[in-house]
Amino acid sequence: MRIDVLGVGFDNVTMEEAVARGVELIHQEGSHYVVTPNPEIVEVCRENLAAKIAVNGADLVLPDGIGVIKGAAMLGTPLKEKTPGIEFAGHLMERMAGEGLSLYLLGAKPGVAEKAAENLRAQYPGLVIAGTHDGYFKEDGPVVEDIRQSGADVVFVCLGAPKQELWMEKNGPATGAHLLCGLGGSLDVFAGVVERAPKFWSDHGLEWLYRLCKEPKRIGRMMKLPLFLVHVKQEKRK
Repeated sequence: MRIDVLGVGFDNVTMEEAVARGVELIHQEGSHYVVTPNPEIVEVCRENLAAKIAVNGADLVLPDGIGVIKGAAMLGTPLKEKTPGIEFAGHLMERMAGEGLSLYLLGAKPGVAEKAAENLRAQYPGLVIAGTHDGYFKEDGPVVEDIRQSGADVVFVCLGAPKQELWMEKNGPATGAHLLCGLGGSLDVFAGVVERAPKFWSDHGLEWLYRLCKEPKRIGRMMKLPLFLVHVKQEKRK
């Protein structure tokens, strides 16, 4: 059963359970996808019905960040723990490397996915990088065909929300991949272009503040967090 937070249903799983489920999906017939909403994406879903349908239609909906965890607790329906997308991806790649499974990287600026691929090959020996493509494309068809031709088992789709969720819902089956994961800016981190918050900040639910300090231009997006909490309080009163 999923936990509803302002119209988005989150799977109530630990990181270990989430990764195990991800591995199961890779080995199942058909195409599946994972989304990792944070408060900003929940707010997008409140305003964008298509995005909401795409997010809730995922096979795994994981709470990315402390904001969703606090929101669920405030509503009296606590989630087990936060399961950040980038950490889920790391654990999944460990399992994939052990089985020699293949991964396609889609998104970010030109050159970033290639650098990420180089780093991931070194970090996860045994992981097969089937291919890469930047996120600056106008037509889906050629990208979908490239993924299909690559034979990738898994695709990390890093196009930003809600574009990546809509893209996976629409194109997942045509790619031939068994699992697609929407991971926002993760390729920048894998490539070393962006530094992830140190463990102290992450452990104390302050990763958002660290990113804001590093990138002040994110202030507009970060304002979604207090708005999210306001909406949670309103929902609680109902």
